[in-house]
Amino acid sequence: MSYKLFLDDLRDVPMVYKNLTDDDFVIVRNFHDFKEVIIEKGLPELISFDNDLGLDENDNIAEDGYACAKWLVYKSGLDLQNLKFNVHSANPVASQQIQGLLDNYIRHLRSQ
Repeated sequence: MSYKLFLDDLRDVPMVYKNLTDDDFVIVRNFHDFKEVIIEKGLPELISFDNDLGLDENDNIAEDGYACAKWLVYKSGLDLQNLKFNVHSANPVASQQIQGLLDNYIRHLRSQ
């Protein structure tokens, strides 16, 4: 089953993609749900990343979109060679971290 994944703690899909609706994506709000959906459904055809994911259940800063990207690269065991993704985070430094990690890893996989 093909699906798209939208990671964001606050925004809904139309706030980021004007021509799409929430029905076009599986929406996840935190690191745990991000992992669970991918483990259950497999790698999505597209992942849209926010970085700053608010607070966790203990009012600590939650694991962020960069942590999700690192999980994909280092722990998921999935073949990311054809991963399509977008970073829609308003945090410019974190956006570059996510983009750079995934771009570099995918480039490395394709050069093998």
